[in-house]
Amino acid sequence: MSDASRKAKRKRLDPQQREEEIVEGASLYFSEVGFDGSMRDLATRLGISHALLFRYFPTKEALVDRVYERMFLSRWDPAWDALLEDRSLAFADRLVRFYAGYLAAIDRPAWVRTFIHGGLAGVNINQRYLSLIRRKVIVPVAAELSRLAGQGDGRAPSDEALELSWGLHGEIFYLPIRRWVYGVKATVDSDAFVSLVVRKFIAGAPAALAARGGRR
Repeated sequence: MSDASRKAKRKRLDPQQREEEIVEGASLYFSEVGFDGSMRDLATRLGISHALLFRYFPTKEALVDRVYERMFLSRWDPAWDALLEDRSLAFADRLVRFYAGYLAAIDRPAWVRTFIHGGLAGVNINQRYLSLIRRKVIVPVAAELSRLAGQGDGRAPSDEALELSWGLHGEIFYLPIRRWVYGVKATVDSDAFVSLVVRKFIAGAPAALAARGGRR
Protein backbone atom coordinates (compact mmCIF):
# COMPACT_ATOMS: atom_id res chain seq x y z
CA MET A 1 0.00 0.00 0.00
CA SER A 2 1.37 3.45 -0.96
CA ASP A 3 1.76 6.32 1.54
CA ALA A 4 -1.08 8.14 -0.20
CA SER A 5 -3.35 5.10 0.19
CA ARG A 6 -2.48 4.78 3.87
CA LYS A 7 -3.31 8.43 4.48
CA ALA A 8 -6.60 8.09 2.64
CA LYS A 9 -7.49 5.07 4.72
CA ARG A 10 -6.72 6.92 7.93
CA LYS A 11 -8.88 9.86 6.86
CA ARG A 12 -11.86 7.52 6.66
CA LEU A 13 -11.51 6.48 10.31
CA ASP A 14 -14.12 7.88 12.62
CA PRO A 15 -12.87 9.40 15.91
CA GLN A 16 -13.55 6.26 17.94
CA GLN A 17 -11.66 4.08 15.48
CA ARG A 18 -8.79 6.57 15.36
CA GLU A 19 -8.55 6.66 19.14
CA GLU A 20 -8.53 2.87 19.31
CA GLU A 21 -5.79 2.76 16.68
CA ILE A 22 -3.69 5.17 18.75
CA VAL A 23 -4.18 3.24 21.99
CA GLU A 24 -3.36 -0.06 20.31
CA GLY A 25 -0.23 1.40 18.74
CA ALA A 26 0.81 3.06 22.00
CA SER A 27 0.42 -0.20 23.90
CA LEU A 28 2.83 -1.92 21.54
CA TYR A 29 5.19 1.08 21.46
CA PHE A 30 5.53 1.37 25.24
CA SER A 31 6.00 -2.39 25.57
CA GLU A 32 8.96 -2.18 23.19
CA VAL A 33 10.72 1.08 24.11
CA GLY A 34 9.40 1.80 27.59
CA PHE A 35 7.61 4.82 28.96
CA ASP A 36 10.49 7.16 28.25
CA GLY A 37 9.46 6.97 24.61
CA SER A 38 8.25 10.32 23.31
CA MET A 39 4.85 11.25 21.97
CA ARG A 40 6.51 12.63 18.87
CA ASP A 41 8.22 9.32 18.14
CA LEU A 42 4.95 7.51 18.77
CA ALA A 43 3.15 9.76 16.30
CA THR A 44 5.82 9.02 13.70
CA ARG A 45 5.45 5.30 14.25
CA LEU A 46 1.67 5.57 13.91
CA GLY A 47 2.01 7.61 10.73
CA ILE A 48 0.04 10.56 12.10
CA SER A 49 0.97 14.10 12.97
CA HIS A 50 2.09 15.11 16.42
CA ALA A 51 -0.80 17.59 16.51
CA LEU A 52 -3.35 14.87 15.72
CA LEU A 53 -2.01 12.67 18.49
CA PHE A 54 -2.38 15.52 20.99
CA ARG A 55 -5.88 16.21 19.77
CA TYR A 56 -6.88 12.81 21.11
CA PHE A 57 -4.52 12.71 24.09
CA PRO A 58 -3.48 16.18 25.31
CA THR A 59 -0.96 14.69 27.73
CA LYS A 60 1.20 11.61 27.81
CA GLU A 61 -0.35 10.75 31.18
CA ALA A 62 -3.79 10.60 29.58
CA LEU A 63 -2.52 8.16 26.97
CA VAL A 64 -0.76 6.03 29.60
CA ASP A 65 -4.07 5.84 31.49
CA ARG A 66 -5.78 4.46 28.40
CA VAL A 67 -2.97 1.98 27.86
CA TYR A 68 -3.48 0.84 31.45
CA GLU A 69 -7.19 0.35 30.86
CA ARG A 70 -6.55 -1.59 27.68
CA MET A 71 -3.59 -3.69 28.77
CA PHE A 72 -4.47 -4.37 32.40
CA LEU A 73 -8.03 -3.59 33.47
CA SER A 74 -9.66 -5.08 30.39
CA ARG A 75 -7.99 -8.43 31.03
CA TRP A 76 -9.45 -8.84 34.50
CA ASP A 77 -12.32 -11.33 34.42
CA PRO A 78 -15.03 -10.31 36.97
CA ALA A 79 -15.85 -14.01 37.44
CA TRP A 80 -12.52 -14.42 39.22
CA ASP A 81 -13.78 -12.34 42.15
CA ALA A 82 -16.52 -14.82 42.97
CA LEU A 83 -14.30 -17.80 42.22
CA LEU A 84 -11.67 -16.89 44.78
CA GLU A 85 -14.27 -16.58 47.54
CA ASP A 86 -16.39 -19.61 46.62
CA ARG A 87 -16.00 -21.91 49.62
CA SER A 88 -18.08 -24.60 47.95
CA LEU A 89 -14.84 -25.38 46.12
CA ALA A 90 -11.63 -26.56 47.75
CA PHE A 91 -9.14 -23.74 48.25
CA ALA A 92 -6.57 -25.46 46.01
CA ASP A 93 -9.13 -25.87 43.23
CA ARG A 94 -10.04 -22.18 43.42
CA LEU A 95 -6.42 -21.15 43.19
CA VAL A 96 -5.66 -23.49 40.30
CA ARG A 97 -8.67 -22.29 38.31
CA PHE A 98 -7.94 -18.64 39.01
CA TYR A 99 -4.24 -18.73 38.20
CA ALA A 100 -4.75 -20.85 35.09
CA GLY A 101 -7.15 -18.20 33.78
CA TYR A 102 -4.98 -15.34 34.98
CA LEU A 103 -1.88 -16.68 33.23
CA ALA A 104 -3.85 -17.24 30.05
CA ALA A 105 -4.83 -13.56 30.13
CA ILE A 106 -1.42 -12.01 30.86
CA ASP A 107 1.17 -14.45 29.55
CA ARG A 108 2.16 -12.48 26.45
CA PRO A 109 5.17 -10.30 25.68
CA ALA A 110 3.44 -6.92 25.39
CA TRP A 111 1.70 -7.29 28.76
CA VAL A 112 4.77 -8.43 30.67
CA ARG A 113 7.14 -5.92 29.09
CA THR A 114 4.72 -3.05 29.62
CA PHE A 115 4.47 -4.00 33.29
CA ILE A 116 8.26 -4.20 33.68
CA HIS A 117 8.85 -0.93 31.83
CA GLY A 118 6.19 0.74 33.98
CA GLY A 119 7.95 -0.30 37.16
CA LEU A 120 11.34 0.92 35.95
CA ALA A 121 9.93 4.24 34.76
CA GLY A 122 7.94 4.84 37.93
CA VAL A 123 4.68 5.50 36.12
CA ASN A 124 1.55 4.91 38.16
CA ILE A 125 0.18 1.96 36.21
CA ASN A 126 2.16 -0.49 38.32
CA GLN A 127 0.98 0.98 41.61
CA ARG A 128 -2.61 1.02 40.38
CA TYR A 129 -2.44 -2.54 39.11
CA LEU A 130 -0.74 -3.91 42.21
CA SER A 131 -3.36 -2.17 44.32
CA LEU A 132 -6.01 -4.02 42.32
CA ILE A 133 -4.16 -7.32 42.74
CA ARG A 134 -3.81 -6.76 46.48
CA ARG A 135 -7.51 -6.07 46.86
CA LYS A 136 -8.83 -8.79 44.56
CA VAL A 137 -6.25 -11.57 45.01
CA ILE A 138 -3.76 -11.10 47.82
CA VAL A 139 -6.19 -10.21 50.62
CA PRO A 140 -8.81 -12.89 49.77
CA VAL A 141 -6.13 -15.57 49.45
CA ALA A 142 -4.46 -14.45 52.70
CA ALA A 143 -7.84 -14.45 54.45
CA GLU A 144 -8.54 -18.02 53.42
CA LEU A 145 -4.99 -19.05 54.32
CA SER A 146 -5.43 -17.54 57.80
CA ARG A 147 -8.67 -19.44 58.25
CA LEU A 148 -7.03 -22.72 57.25
CA ALA A 149 -4.19 -22.02 59.67
CA GLY A 150 -6.70 -21.69 62.50
CA GLN A 151 -6.38 -17.93 62.88
CA GLY A 152 -10.03 -17.01 63.29
CA ASP A 153 -12.37 -16.56 60.36
CA GLY A 154 -9.71 -14.88 58.19
CA ARG A 155 -11.45 -11.53 58.00
CA ALA A 156 -8.28 -9.74 59.12
CA PRO A 157 -5.36 -11.76 57.70
CA SER A 158 -2.02 -11.39 59.40
CA ASP A 159 0.99 -9.73 57.81
CA GLU A 160 2.57 -13.17 57.47
CA ALA A 161 -0.47 -14.49 55.60
CA LEU A 162 -0.36 -11.51 53.26
CA GLU A 163 3.33 -12.09 52.55
CA LEU A 164 2.73 -15.76 51.81
CA SER A 165 -0.05 -14.76 49.44
CA TRP A 166 2.24 -12.29 47.66
CA GLY A 167 4.84 -15.06 47.46
CA LEU A 168 2.44 -17.38 45.66
CA HIS A 169 1.42 -14.66 43.24
CA GLY A 170 5.03 -13.70 42.58
CA GLU A 171 6.11 -17.27 41.93
CA ILE A 172 3.38 -17.75 39.37
CA PHE A 173 3.97 -14.35 37.76
CA TYR A 174 7.66 -15.21 37.41
CA LEU A 175 6.79 -17.79 34.75
CA PRO A 176 5.86 -15.15 32.10
CA ILE A 177 8.81 -13.01 33.22
CA ARG A 178 11.13 -15.94 32.55
CA ARG A 179 9.52 -16.44 29.17
CA TRP A 180 9.23 -12.88 27.88
CA VAL A 181 12.03 -11.04 29.69
CA TYR A 182 14.75 -13.66 30.04
CA GLY A 183 13.80 -15.90 27.13
CA VAL A 184 13.81 -19.04 29.32
CA LYS A 185 11.26 -21.68 28.41
CA ALA A 186 9.24 -23.45 31.09
CA THR A 187 9.81 -27.18 31.33
CA VAL A 188 6.09 -27.87 31.79
CA ASP A 189 3.01 -26.22 30.34
CA SER A 190 1.33 -23.35 32.17
CA ASP A 191 -1.56 -25.39 33.60
CA ALA A 192 0.79 -28.04 34.97
CA PHE A 193 3.01 -25.32 36.42
CA VAL A 194 0.09 -23.61 38.16
CA SER A 195 -1.16 -26.89 39.61
CA LEU A 196 2.29 -27.79 40.91
CA VAL A 197 2.93 -24.41 42.54
CA VAL A 198 -0.54 -24.22 44.11
CA ARG A 199 -0.32 -27.74 45.52
CA LYS A 200 3.07 -26.91 47.05
CA PHE A 201 1.58 -23.74 48.55
CA ILE A 202 -1.38 -25.59 50.05
CA ALA A 203 0.87 -28.33 51.42
CA GLY A 204 3.17 -25.91 53.22
CA ALA A 205 1.75 -22.42 53.73
CA PRO A 206 -1.06 -23.14 56.23
CA ALA A 207 1.26 -25.24 58.41
CA ALA A 208 4.02 -22.64 58.24
CA LEU A 209 1.59 -19.89 59.18
CA ALA A 210 0.13 -21.88 62.07
CA ALA A 211 3.62 -22.62 63.39
CA ARG A 212 4.58 -18.96 63.08
CA GLY A 213 1.55 -17.85 65.04
CA GLY A 214 0.62 -15.10 62.55
CA ARG A 215 1.64 -12.13 64.71
CA ARG A 216 0.16 -8.90 63.42
